[in-house]
Amino acid sequence: MKIWTSEHIFCHPWETVAQASWRKYPNPHNPNVVAIDVLERDVKNGILHSRRLLSSKWVFPGWARKILGSERICYAKENSTVDPTNRIMTLFTQNLTFCHLMSIDERLSYTAHPEDPSKTLLTQEAVVTVRGVPLSSYLEGFLTNTISVNASKGRQAMEWVIGKLNVEVHDLTTTAAKNLQSLTSPPTVQASSLPEC
Repeated sequence: MKIWTSEHIFCHPWETVAQASWRKYPNPHNPNVVAIDVLERDVKNGILHSRRLLSSKWVFPGWARKILGSERICYAKENSTVDPTNRIMTLFTQNLTFCHLMSIDERLSYTAHPEDPSKTLLTQEAVVTVRGVPLSSYLEGFLTNTISVNASKGRQAMEWVIGKLNVEVHDLTTTAAKNLQSLTSPPTVQASSLPEC
């Protein structure tokens, strides 16, 4: 078993980062995730609970394909909670594909930064266990390294999505201001269009 942990600070408020998390895929930084399907979503005591199915492309080196097979689209389940009152979003993901050979349990938590509420703290943890195959420790190290690389791409993707959100907000604000101005400005009438007395 190998455990990988990481912390990252986003220089954006929690509400923005939580919204970006829902819109993270597809993105150009991590094109391996090909689909996300919402299986269930409900609100209990003000907390949003969601279950999603993630479909992604896993590219294995040649030696691993001999052990695991050449399956390309792999599946994982994700359970998440969003608590807007306490500004906590937690995602827990487990692999479904190859689960008889390995388990990859990943937990992400987005919280308001304890010292600066205008920032968001991301904590990540992954536990990788491979069983019943040769070179299991080596394979655990390979998977843990892949998770680390993908986590970096995931943070880049979040910044990309936040950039898109900021552009959308700017465009909406600009459009709303123009519409409000046209509603509050008196209509202009050209002298040539006035009827003669």
